[in-house]
Amino acid sequence: MAPSLVDKIADALHLPGHTRPADPHKPIFDSAKVTVVFVLGGPGAGKGTQCARLVATHSFCHLSAGDLLRAEQDRPDSQFGALIRTCIREGTIVPMEVTIKLLEGAMRAALESTTGPVWEGGRGRFLIDGFPRKMDQALKFEEDVCASSLVLFFTTDEETMLQRLLKRGETSGRDDDNIESIKKRFRTYKDTTMPVVEHYEKLGKVVQIDSSPPVDDVHALTVSAVDKVFA
Repeated sequence: MAPSLVDKIADALHLPGHTRPADPHKPIFDSAKVTVVFVLGGPGAGKGTQCARLVATHSFCHLSAGDLLRAEQDRPDSQFGALIRTCIREGTIVPMEVTIKLLEGAMRAALESTTGPVWEGGRGRFLIDGFPRKMDQALKFEEDVCASSLVLFFTTDEETMLQRLLKRGETSGRDDDNIESIKKRFRTYKDTTMPVVEHYEKLGKVVQIDSSPPVDDVHALTVSAVDKVFA
């Protein structure tokens, strides 16, 4: 049988062990053992800050879709580097097959290498930050990789997000931390990501958290939401 597009992409990304499970209709990872929390919110809403804290307090593995894509873009022999670079600069969304295969590979690596009580016997817990950004990404990930348990949705006003991103841009070195790219990212977020949030709200999986207050206050609300998943 000829390799599928997803298989070709996995090979191009040099991802090991990307074979499907015995039952092709089941996700690769069992959600009874692997907890996936999607972390959504506008650019500059504070997703990364709260994820870093949950890693420390709840032994999560934090996977940033954006960081994985930037690493792939900078990989010398990447077939997708130019495509990813253009998407990031223009504030558009990278083809889902690329992002999903990068996430799958990172999850597999973490499950094989991370140690600790909550990572024994094939178990693990992941914060997936900045993903899914479109409905097709959401549906494909849950179908092929793992069902999600929770969606943390951080909200604040655009002016707050803009100022945070411009401040970060002073030291981040990121191509998309400039005013033109930021405004494009805001538009993409409104047009494509909000329908994802609405989809998960209908499933009762969304906890919306105002990220305008001080970081410690936001963290307390975040911990309360996450603790209910493991109760």
